[in-house]
Amino acid sequence: MAAGPGSAGAALDVSYSDCSWVQGFSNKNLAFVSNETVCYPCGNYILFLDIKTKKTRAVQCQTGQVGAFAANANSQVVAFSNRKLNPLIHIYDFPELRKLTELKGDAQLDYTLLAFSFKGPYLASYSSVPEFVLSVWNWQENLLLCSESQPGLTGTSLSFNPMNWQQLCFVGESSVTIWRVERSKDEHHLTRHPVELPDDHGAMSPHEDLFFPASRNDDPYYGPDLPVSAIAGLKGHEAETFVPRNCIKTSVHPTAHCWTATSEIYMGCEEGYVLAIDAEQYSISVLQQKAPPEFMQKIADVVSHVRREVQKKKGGKPSSLQKPVLLAMAFCNEGLYAAGSEGILMFYHIKDLQYEIKICADISQPISSLIFSPDYTSLLLVTDQGTVYSYRPAHSGEAVKLLDTSSSCFLAADFLPPGNNYCVSVTISGEVQVWSLEDGTFLSKLNLGIEATSMACCPSSNSVAVGTQTGQICFLDVTKAEAPRVVHRTFLSKLPVLSLHYDQSGQFLIARATEGHIFILDARPSKLFQVLGYIVLAEEVLHLSLISDLKYDSVEVMVLLNVAEVQQARLEIFHLSSEMITDNAKYVNEQGMFNASDLKKEQYDLDYPLSSAVRLKNRIVYGYCTCAPFICKYHLSAKNKWEDPSVFSSEKKIPSKQFGSGLLCLSPNSQWLAAAAKDGVLFIYNTSTLDILAQKHCHSYQGGGIRSMVFSLDGNFILVNGENDCALVCLKWKEIKETEEAALYWQSLRDILNKSISDENSVLKSMAEWKLDPECTSKSLPVTEEDGNVTNTDDMTWIGQKMQKVMREETQRFANQKEELQMGIKKLRETIQKMMHENEQVPDIEKLEHWEFNLDLEEQEQVQAAAEEDVARARRELEMEILSHCYLQDLIKYECWDDMCVKERAVKCFHMDCEVRNYPLKERSKEELETLKNVLRLKQAETADLQAQKKNLDSETALSEEEREKAAGEVTADGASLCLNGSLSSQYGGDTSILYHQCDLHTKEQKLNQTILLKDVIYKVKTAFNEEFDIVVQQKEKEIARVKERNLKIQEILEQLELQVELWEPVLTNDEMPERALTVQDSEIKAEKYMTQEEKEQAELLAKLEMERRLAATDDERVRALDDMMGGVLEIRREDILKMDIPPPDFISRPEDLWTEEENKVFKEYEKKVNELNEEKEEYRQFLRNEWNKLEASIKETTQNFDDIVCKLSEKKLKSQMVIYQEELKIVNLIYDLLLDEELDTREAGLHKFLMKKKKEKVKGARKILTAKYGVQAYTRAYTDALQEEKSLEHGFMKQFAHIPGNLFEELLQLYKHRPETSRTETLLDTANPYVKGSPEDYQDALSHLMKAMDELDSSEHMPSGLDQSVWKHFCLARRNKMESEELVKWKALAQAEMQACLQRRTDENDKMKSELESTFQELIWLKEEKMKLQQNLIVQFLLKQGQVELGSAQIPEYSDAVLIDRRVVEELNCTLAAQGEKKITAMVEFKDFSKGIIQLEWEHKKMKMQIQDLKEKARDIVILPISKDCQLFLTVQNYDTHIAQHLAGMEQSLGVMDKLHKKNVKSHQKKVRELKKCIRLKEQANYELSLQLKEMLVSVSERMHIFEAADTRDISKKITRQRYKEIVKQKHLRNRIREQEKELAILQSEIESCNPRTLHII
Repeated sequence: MAAGPGSAGAALDVSYSDCSWVQGFSNKNLAFVSNETVCYPCGNYILFLDIKTKKTRAVQCQTGQVGAFAANANSQVVAFSNRKLNPLIHIYDFPELRKLTELKGDAQLDYTLLAFSFKGPYLASYSSVPEFVLSVWNWQENLLLCSESQPGLTGTSLSFNPMNWQQLCFVGESSVTIWRVERSKDEHHLTRHPVELPDDHGAMSPHEDLFFPASRNDDPYYGPDLPVSAIAGLKGHEAETFVPRNCIKTSVHPTAHCWTATSEIYMGCEEGYVLAIDAEQYSISVLQQKAPPEFMQKIADVVSHVRREVQKKKGGKPSSLQKPVLLAMAFCNEGLYAAGSEGILMFYHIKDLQYEIKICADISQPISSLIFSPDYTSLLLVTDQGTVYSYRPAHSGEAVKLLDTSSSCFLAADFLPPGNNYCVSVTISGEVQVWSLEDGTFLSKLNLGIEATSMACCPSSNSVAVGTQTGQICFLDVTKAEAPRVVHRTFLSKLPVLSLHYDQSGQFLIARATEGHIFILDARPSKLFQVLGYIVLAEEVLHLSLISDLKYDSVEVMVLLNVAEVQQARLEIFHLSSEMITDNAKYVNEQGMFNASDLKKEQYDLDYPLSSAVRLKNRIVYGYCTCAPFICKYHLSAKNKWEDPSVFSSEKKIPSKQFGSGLLCLSPNSQWLAAAAKDGVLFIYNTSTLDILAQKHCHSYQGGGIRSMVFSLDGNFILVNGENDCALVCLKWKEIKETEEAALYWQSLRDILNKSISDENSVLKSMAEWKLDPECTSKSLPVTEEDGNVTNTDDMTWIGQKMQKVMREETQRFANQKEELQMGIKKLRETIQKMMHENEQVPDIEKLEHWEFNLDLEEQEQVQAAAEEDVARARRELEMEILSHCYLQDLIKYECWDDMCVKERAVKCFHMDCEVRNYPLKERSKEELETLKNVLRLKQAETADLQAQKKNLDSETALSEEEREKAAGEVTADGASLCLNGSLSSQYGGDTSILYHQCDLHTKEQKLNQTILLKDVIYKVKTAFNEEFDIVVQQKEKEIARVKERNLKIQEILEQLELQVELWEPVLTNDEMPERALTVQDSEIKAEKYMTQEEKEQAELLAKLEMERRLAATDDERVRALDDMMGGVLEIRREDILKMDIPPPDFISRPEDLWTEEENKVFKEYEKKVNELNEEKEEYRQFLRNEWNKLEASIKETTQNFDDIVCKLSEKKLKSQMVIYQEELKIVNLIYDLLLDEELDTREAGLHKFLMKKKKEKVKGARKILTAKYGVQAYTRAYTDALQEEKSLEHGFMKQFAHIPGNLFEELLQLYKHRPETSRTETLLDTANPYVKGSPEDYQDALSHLMKAMDELDSSEHMPSGLDQSVWKHFCLARRNKMESEELVKWKALAQAEMQACLQRRTDENDKMKSELESTFQELIWLKEEKMKLQQNLIVQFLLKQGQVELGSAQIPEYSDAVLIDRRVVEELNCTLAAQGEKKITAMVEFKDFSKGIIQLEWEHKKMKMQIQDLKEKARDIVILPISKDCQLFLTVQNYDTHIAQHLAGMEQSLGVMDKLHKKNVKSHQKKVRELKKCIRLKEQANYELSLQLKEMLVSVSERMHIFEAADTRDISKKITRQRYKEIVKQKHLRNRIREQEKELAILQSEIESCNPRTLHII
């Protein structure tokens, strides 16, 4: 805020002045530099504020405005950048405020962000356009560690991870990036890890890679599924980063973030969400508010309702705490503090993914940032309005206001009299501040609540005048600097007050307003700041300066005017005297304007345009030129004029080093001239010599330069405020000779003003405080009533009150004359009304026009002129509108009608609702025809070349003539060509012979040529149809003409028949004659045509001539005579028979009784003639009817025939439309193929560029890996050496202290191995700090902590008793060396592990790069295969017959693997296959017949072999055949059969005997079996009884065993035991015997069953 005289930052080019203090608060970037001091940038300065003493110091940026800013309380350093070309980063220490170093990077324009690491000498910077580079520095060594670029990304905040300086969080407008600093010994690399933010609804969506889609869908018709970048035609970096508009999702917009002790990031968003980011996994989670208990929710609702009501009363917008927008965050051990635009400090207790909110403080102002002190005992709350509050979390109290300044820019500043104690400033927002002039201490503040435009302090009292935008001047009482108050307000006019000026005596206050108005007020409070009057100048006022003549008590006012016509300046000087105050009415008129003669005006024109001018007492004027940077000196005398006597030329021009429009200010003693401009540099000149006494870079060009400056009355101080940098700088002169002269002038002026100051201050103190009402300025002026009275005069301007007073006086002065005039006007009105009433009663010829009764002819002419002007304006507007419509009509007519060689029209049927339209065609341009001609020429050349190639083919591959005829006979040529052509255009006028074959379209040029040829075919089809259409149209016109002719005949017949029948007469509609729409018929115009007088006269003349011509044509004597005598004809025609009539005889009127015989005969003849005539008439009528019917039938027949023609034409139109659609479908397919081919080429080019980029990255990565390997190897050797050195130190200790006695040596060895605990002092002090680490950041820090701990162990109290002091010192030194070596080994091990981890990451990145390259190669191969496939896999259009298609199965066949080839190839191949098949069948038949013979011969050969073998076997059987008795008997006995019969009889007898014997044996055996069964049953029963006994015996044995065991008796008789054993053996033997008998019985039964009576004799 302020700097004392000894602060660093007062370096000047000319050192006659020094910076005393600086005030302001330009932004909310505030930081702690120590526990008690905060710092923040302000304009060209960095201000340091002690929050306890409120004292401030400043550091100035010598080269301009401060840009980015950062501070580190741990290291007590401040960094900031200067805003200039090739900016630097300056680093100062605190509290010495000494520059430590300057960091020079590659930034060209500006740095936007700076951030210190929590520990360590690291600084991060981010530059703006054009580099957008993130850099990490080691500021202690002035070394750039690493940097990376992010083109086009604007950053909003940047921070290090307090727990790990190798992690940074970079936040953009809608993006978050975690940067990681990878270190490998002395090399550092930045790796980027973007974080995917949720959308504006808080939902997370998975990341989708659009350049390499995850899935690929290859459609056989539409081709492969390519990325959107290839479809858009993008290559290179644009293809990789392209995102379609429909895929762009609006993400949340981060507003604030902070790190936690677990390396997580909490982040607030504009959408009201709270995010948690994992800096290790680079993932994000949306935190949800935990639902509070019901009673807490009720309390929260009540608090929210109270807050809304309070904000409504304050006029603010009600806000909700359900989802607050967080603008600031701060983390501590307890949790997270956050605040936002609601002005509430909230505490977030976060657990897992839920949080609870607790309201800590409410300051009702939007909070922009939260900063914890380094000891975490206080929390600073910085608001948007520039107020800083302090909150102590441990006390949980209210927030205490720490700094109460305004964030609005300073508008002006001035010194309070006597000028060496206090100064006053005002901001644009209307805040008035009072400062101590000695050290810049803030004393008080007053908010006017209205926008201020100017300010000045009165020299004769402690009053301050503040001008406002609404034309008011507020007067403040500052007699008490700690409590300023508003005591008066003057509402001059509705024009803004641009500047306020007091004369040195404090009598006059000059207020400069817009539109050339200058108001003059009495500056004394005793006169209630009376407005004396005003003057109005012709031009705009640029600057105003005053010269006070204390001797003659007068003031000269010099005004600089802007002359718009010429590039010159004009000065006007007028004089003010004290008499104007005492006798004001004498010098002003009734409106309050000063008389020009009393002001003694003087006017001077200067040769250069000026932006500011001041005048000395010797009529010397200094002006700052606007067209060039120099100061002009003028002497206002008659000698220094140009040839034009009214223009003054400059005596001297002093070049200035400033640029932009300048401002001049004169010191009170007219000794110094201050010059300032847009560059922000203040120059002070000596007015007599114009030498530069001092120059100061108070402000900068980036901040808009200097707005205003003012000298103190004693000349020791200068107040300078900037345009937009919110800085107020107080400069103080050093001890020089000029200041002594200024002090003398001030002393003399003070003597003059002392009495008036004391008197006026006493009056000022007694004035009541004015209650400000900001709304009163926005109210409308009071309404003036008819009697002239005005209500609510308090809110009227001073000029309005004067005008009202003048009007009231004039009304009172001329009241009688006004009444007489009103009465005369009333009588005159009655007379005129009477005359007008009489005028209505007279005839029309005597009536007067209405305007003739108007007495005010001039007003009438004005009204008529205004009306005519309105009519002319309306006519011009209508003409322009009609012209625009005509242009649009011509444009549409040209595009849709004139440019068409064939206009669109229709033809309709007579009796059917059928309509056919032709094809509208445009004339083909020369370029199109030339292109078509070239394509046809190229196609002919290709066809000729193809025919020549066919002639040169080998004859063996061609088909024979018979096979060709056979193949041609299978399928007709027309059907095949139509099917392969894919359309029927050849049948409708299209020439398909010029087209390429659909199977031959492989190249891009062929496809392009094919589209051109297809368009030509479509054009020919349309042309052919249009020719037929024109024939039908002509035929319809002829038919209509025939119908009209026949209708004429029918009309004649109807007239003869005396019938009234409406005839059908066809006409052409507007669709059939579209040219009717371009012409407007008179019948279409419903409004009456406007005709001028000449046109009316000409039309009447033409009508008269036409009437005379018609009368002359009808007056023909011959025609009249023929009509009278013979009915208008010379001979009787058959058509006249109906008109004939036989006149009756004359006697018919008499009764029949009176007729004579002759008369009766005559009557009979009359009757006969009448009957004959009637018969003839009836015959003729019937003839006419027949003729009528014939004509109608003819009309109907011809029109129906025409309707049939139109129907056929409609069908042909439908088919031609189908043909056109077929050809257009071909064109669409070809264009799609071309587009797909182009997309594939684009994708291939994009992949090639991506591949080249990745290859370059791979080469760089390989270099990094090689460098990292070498570094690891080299460091490994160093680590090994350190490890060996550490072991050697231990061995050396054993040798070095081996001479010491054993007990002492053992004790020393234990002390040697003992390690101290590191000091925890810092940790204990910073227990509230969540980011405190137990381990140091680097080796030197760890070694220093270790050596501090060793100091305690090296003390003599730990020395063993009996040990020499020198040996102890030697031991301590050896132990220190050992511990230093161990610490070195430890840190080298950590560094080696870090280097190996870095090498592993580089290797992983290289492997990932290899996989990406491999996948890219694979996709390139796939793309080439797809291109080849698309060139071969053509889209061919077929014409298929319509009808039902029957399939063998329910499934539709799959044709994805089918191959399309020419049918001729298949037919030729089929013919070849048929011929070869016939040959094969013939050969197979021959082979079969030959094989049959071979098989038959083999069968016969085998048969013969088998016969031979049978014969051999028979011979062998004969040889070895044995001769038995039977055989011998058969051979020897003569009657062998008898012998056999006898033998059989004997055997039968023996068999019967044996059968009887067998039965007897069976009976005996059955008897034995029954006996055995009976024995078995008995044995089974005995066994059953024995089993029961056995069970009982077992039970008894078991009981006896239990008894025996219980009684422990072992004397049992052996005899009983032996007997029992024998019984058991016997039972076992019996069981075995039973089993054997059962087996024998079973054998006997089987033998019995197997016995057969036939074999009994054998047995």
